[in-house]
Amino acid sequence: MLDIRFIRENPDKVKQALKNKNSKLDIDELLNLDIERRKLLVKADMLKNTRNIESNEIAMLKKQGKDATTKMNEMKAVSQKIKEIDIKVGDINRKISDIALLVPNIPHSSIPIGPDATSNEIVKEWGKLPNFSFNPLNHIEIGEKLGIMDFLTATKLSGSGFPFFMGDGAKMVRALINFMIELHVKKHGYKEVWPPVLVSNKSMTTTGQLPKFEEDMYKLKDDDLYLIPTAEVPVTNIHRDDTFDEEDLPIYYTAYTPCFRREAGSYGKDTKGLSRVHQFDKVEMVKFVRPETSYDELESLLANAEEVLQLLKLPYRVQVLSTGDISFAASKCYDIELWAAGSATWLEVSSCSNFEDFQARRGSIKFKSKETGKLSYVHTLNGSGVAFARLIIAIVENYQTKEGFVEIPKALQPYMGGEKIIKPVSK
Repeated sequence: MLDIRFIRENPDKVKQALKNKNSKLDIDELLNLDIERRKLLVKADMLKNTRNIESNEIAMLKKQGKDATTKMNEMKAVSQKIKEIDIKVGDINRKISDIALLVPNIPHSSIPIGPDATSNEIVKEWGKLPNFSFNPLNHIEIGEKLGIMDFLTATKLSGSGFPFFMGDGAKMVRALINFMIELHVKKHGYKEVWPPVLVSNKSMTTTGQLPKFEEDMYKLKDDDLYLIPTAEVPVTNIHRDDTFDEEDLPIYYTAYTPCFRREAGSYGKDTKGLSRVHQFDKVEMVKFVRPETSYDELESLLANAEEVLQLLKLPYRVQVLSTGDISFAASKCYDIELWAAGSATWLEVSSCSNFEDFQARRGSIKFKSKETGKLSYVHTLNGSGVAFARLIIAIVENYQTKEGFVEIPKALQPYMGGEKIIKPVSK
């Protein structure tokens, strides 16, 4: 969340940021509540000061054996007024908190200003698009032909929008987990964690999923627990309410988890096959860093995600998101999109974001300056390294052969038991 002092001192900047992020939140309501609260606090302080002075006089009168009844009655009335003000301040604080949790992060000055994804800017392209001598199939056709995906069984088990991998398809999922985790741990310096996939309301609020995006989340009926939409949520909350020494930073974590999203706003979008599913697998990278290094850390985070795709030799492009397309909590975000030859489309497989201190304020994650001893909020970052469902689409469609088989990327072969190609398996 944003610091209320920052909002108070920069109302025009915040209003413009909200406009650029397509937010219709009334920031003036928040500012008016803040003014009212501060007036009440001043009044309460004056009454408390009066009460302290008068209490000393009452004590003096009693010591002198004089009647202090009148002043005592006056102070009872003052105490009652203070109590009433405290109640009002408490109510206002709750209203301020409710509104403040809906205020999006300020977009970084380097990102393009625009209403939606059409204003995103492509900043990098890597690899060559495959050129087939035949009409390439899409992943649904290939997956069912090879027996590595079964969407009918997935629908029978869970309904539409869920994956079901079989045989070498399931083996590929497992291989991708090991390949990415090993890369991020051994080469990129992340510490592996395996977090819970059910988290509390407080954890979801820290990272910005709640309260704004509750309709997109799966919530348990009988417990205050949510299925995670990304490992970013539990991993960021590892250090909720923690204070680091400056020399402890940076801290890098990577985690594999299944992820769950209701996709409540997906009506009218392509939901066939693996392109938009309610459950998917993902390897996530999370960083806790000093503020002055966070944008350099964002570039290295992006490079870590890119290396996954470069090793798999998959053509991709990187775009920086505009103000109208960037997420609620991010200040700057890069999306990586893979080319899927059979579908003839670009598919997002990674978002690498810098949240600056937005999440750290919500989760009270701080560090102490070695030089001054002053406490400051860390900057948090996260990036997909990478999401599997669309990655598997790209692998299957880009590595398909004329016979309808799928070659396995060389970097993945050691994790597939040395297999080089996926062919149909006899029933």
